[in-house]
Amino acid sequence: MLPSLAYLYGEPQVTGDLRSSESDFKVFEQLPFSPCGEGEHLLIRVRKTGLNTVFVAKQFAKYFSVKENLVTYAGLKDRFAITEQWFGVHLPGKQEYNLSDLSIDGLEILEYARHNKKLRTGALSGNRFEIILRNVTDINEVARRWQAVTEFGVPNYFGEQRFGIDGGNIDRARALFAGQKVKDKKKRGIYLSAARSLLFNHIISQRIQDSSFEKLRVGDVLMLAGTQSVFPLENIDEVIEQRFSEKDVDITAPLWGSGKLMTTGKPLILEETLTELHQDFCQGLAKFGLKQERRRIRLSLSEGIIETDTSENLVTLKFNLASGCFATTVLRELLVYKDLTTRVGSNNGQVK
Repeated sequence: MLPSLAYLYGEPQVTGDLRSSESDFKVFEQLPFSPCGEGEHLLIRVRKTGLNTVFVAKQFAKYFSVKENLVTYAGLKDRFAITEQWFGVHLPGKQEYNLSDLSIDGLEILEYARHNKKLRTGALSGNRFEIILRNVTDINEVARRWQAVTEFGVPNYFGEQRFGIDGGNIDRARALFAGQKVKDKKKRGIYLSAARSLLFNHIISQRIQDSSFEKLRVGDVLMLAGTQSVFPLENIDEVIEQRFSEKDVDITAPLWGSGKLMTTGKPLILEETLTELHQDFCQGLAKFGLKQERRRIRLSLSEGIIETDTSENLVTLKFNLASGCFATTVLRELLVYKDLTTRVGSNNGQVK
């Protein structure tokens, strides 16, 4: 079982249903570039319904008669949803393709063009979400919380998808660190990522509980907005307070690995508790070659829109998230939702 995590705005009392149908959860991937029209890689934008990303990648490999590792994608997307995303296939030469004969149930080809660079994991600027929540017990309370969420953000927790069904990826990570061999590189990466995410979530939860989530402390490590650049906070003055309130800088927490923590003072003491509480994970992540990195503890969404229908007890949310962030992390601060995908099995993939 995964540990419970603190809520920034208090635990919600409102309930509702998530993903009553695939059309209730839509994701639109946003790349920071457009295909240039020439090169060794064919980029394909698709709309998929009820399909996970890995399955589609395998189908493309079969269609083009290439090895599976020559088909790439920027991020995983949920299976029980309607999602638009890009795939890349390494196809050297100048052959032109007509994908009109490519037929996969639940898959629609939207566009395709050649490009001169490989589509790599994480090479997206973000995702646009359109989510319908049904049977919401208190729409006014959700709207009130939505106002706070859009203005101040939410804890940047890694979502439940990262940890697998009933936290199974954590159990597998623990077995991996205990010496169990995992030959599949992708599965090994999933387990390592789950362990790292658990540690990160712990730090955020602790900062909320000790009232330091929204409070700068000397010794914190800050990250510049729109970048991954970080710097230590050695002094707190009006300028840095203003930049923090305007979200020009964000407090960070560690993505665990080998190397020295960048924090000092009280923030360092908090982060060092991980080595006491999760010694096996801290040592294991370093052993497998991961390095210390930093990640923002606050998740800010943009272009947020809420639409309500009191006659149907329905709430529609539309918002943008940066790459690597989870829509379910936003939802957990609004209401206690029941994900109805449990009716049809597990959720293959991750909303990123």
